Amino acid sequence: MKRTVRILGGFGMVLGIASLAGAANTTMTGKISDSNCGASHAKSIQEHGGKLTDRSCTQACVKGGAKYVFVSSEGKVYNISNQDESGLSKYAGENAKVTADFSSDTITVSKIAAAK
Repeated sequence: MKRTVRILGGFGMVLGIASLAGAANTTMTGKISDSNCGASHAKSIQEHGGKLTDRSCTQACVKGGAKYVFVSSEGKVYNISNQDESGLSKYAGENAKVTADFSSDTITVSKIAAAK
């Protein structure tokens, strides 16, 4: 009987861990940036005489062919698979709360809102 309980308990733990690994959406706070600048716009802003903001730098880089990226509050840079997400341009260069499917270094954004 004890052995059956242990086996069932172990099976339940494995299922629980597997469901966490495949968790659909995670919400994180960070900044919408671009693939040229990544976590810091300092160099690009300096090159333009300090006249750019993070927002205008991100917009200019994306207009020039860069892709949007998400920089988590811990500084990890994630590629964004769905570049057509409307919130990306709205929150370009700004802090945002992003809900997405996270997969190693790429995310698929499902929701973007202003970070509080």
